[in-house]
Amino acid sequence: MNGRPVIPAPVNEPVHGYAPASDEKQALKQELHRQMESKLDIPVIIGGREIRTSKTEHCVCPHDHRHILGTYHRAGAKEVELAIKAALGARQAWAAMPFESRAAIFLKAADLLSGPYRAVMNAATMLCQSKNPFQAEIDCVCELADFWRFNVHYAQEIYAQQPPVSPRGVWNYVEQRPLEGFVFAVTPFNFTSIAGNLPTAPAIMGNVVLWKPASSAVYSAYHVMKILKEAGLPDGVINMVPGSGAEVGDPVLESEHLAGIHFTGSTKVFQQMWSTVGRNISRYRTYPRLVGETGGKDYIFAHPSADARAVAVAIVRGAFEYQGQKCSAASRAYIPKSLWAAVRGQVEIMANSIAVGDIMDFRNYVNAVIDKNAFRTIKGYIDHAAKSKDAEIIVGGKCDDSVGYFVYPTVILAKTPDFKTMVEEIFGPVITVYVYDDRKLEETLALCDSSSAYGLTGAIFARERAAIVQMSRALENSAGNFYINDKPTGAVVGQQPFGGARASGTNDKAGSMLNLLRWTSPRAVKETFVPALDYTYPFMDEE
Repeated sequence: MNGRPVIPAPVNEPVHGYAPASDEKQALKQELHRQMESKLDIPVIIGGREIRTSKTEHCVCPHDHRHILGTYHRAGAKEVELAIKAALGARQAWAAMPFESRAAIFLKAADLLSGPYRAVMNAATMLCQSKNPFQAEIDCVCELADFWRFNVHYAQEIYAQQPPVSPRGVWNYVEQRPLEGFVFAVTPFNFTSIAGNLPTAPAIMGNVVLWKPASSAVYSAYHVMKILKEAGLPDGVINMVPGSGAEVGDPVLESEHLAGIHFTGSTKVFQQMWSTVGRNISRYRTYPRLVGETGGKDYIFAHPSADARAVAVAIVRGAFEYQGQKCSAASRAYIPKSLWAAVRGQVEIMANSIAVGDIMDFRNYVNAVIDKNAFRTIKGYIDHAAKSKDAEIIVGGKCDDSVGYFVYPTVILAKTPDFKTMVEEIFGPVITVYVYDDRKLEETLALCDSSSAYGLTGAIFARERAAIVQMSRALENSAGNFYINDKPTGAVVGQQPFGGARASGTNDKAGSMLNLLRWTSPRAVKETFVPALDYTYPFMDEE
């Protein structure tokens, strides 16, 4: 073969619509019923081996918390030690595998996911994470397939970047080595795509990984592992070790071989992990790379020139899709007084028309929140607003956990811009609106920028271009993903690399070359073809 294979430029996976009587809808419904009628026994997976620890937890349906989808086995310190050993044992062969062969594994996984496993993954994500068909489709199939296809393309571009100059007699080049050790991937419940991307992005660059999925999403994580296995991923490259943060995370962070952390989750947990790494820094063989995407208090800010209908739709979609359980979900809105009556009227009509319930009924737009703790936390914020003289619930406020963990779409009107639900992350289908005086645009923009510790996503709405320029500048550091006349959610791989700064993370942009660069350790090589045989230089000669 002459030359190296070139990976074709990726394109985004088309989103299936699941229209009535379509083949895809029928296949999905059949798969939902099949999974509901069976129960999985999910092992710890280390070095390709299935290990059952007998320390088990149930995988349940959030929309019907009495229904058990399966049981998973928890890992502990013993399993972590085995996983580290398995990962390090696989490291040399995996790093030495030609990049084209590594890439082929993930390209095949993307085709398996978007082909024969499409209904399986959608059903698994719907059942264990309470997503409607559209939210599951754009997440666990389209976005994860995009991650795998685009990431190998970005990796190819990284490998192709070489020093532009090699003088005669010298060859300069750069080798992109995997990190020396293993990467610890800690993934959230809310996106199967994130759960699949965090361990595989480092693996694409030749790294070996310990993967701790969220306890409430082990069910879908197990299906991802099965796809990777079928795609040809060698044993030990990615080891799945579900369990508690203390049982799994503590021994991982103690290991001298920790080379990186790829994390999505709460700000508090990431800060605790960072502190632990700092305390242990002298024990590690290398400085660990810390990559994290954490919380958000994402906003919609409307200018008086904005289209009221567009703002209302952005509020409803941005705040209530997937029950507001997105790091990017709209959680606070700043609306000018002159626009409020029109926006409020349309938000109330739309929000009150939303069907809430079981994911098995495809007519439901909003489903259950993930678990009892989330339900109690969200309900606590709603109850606080209901009792406060500084707020008014104008839509929703109903919570019911008798069958599933259902929180109905809720809109709170705050009388002060620093009201509790305007500044604290809620992670549920709740948005708080503050109505500002049109004459106080600059002052309110400053409030929006400074009221939250986070800096993940934000959206502005205006029809006047001068206003868009003014608002964009005022909110420059408030969001890593910034939207103009659109809701602050729905970043697409290859189009809007995702991540924020401030308390929202390290802004290493999942779905871009920037993220993959964190999982390489470059070695610059200079080869001199005819080495010098005399130590002296011309300046030393006598005149």
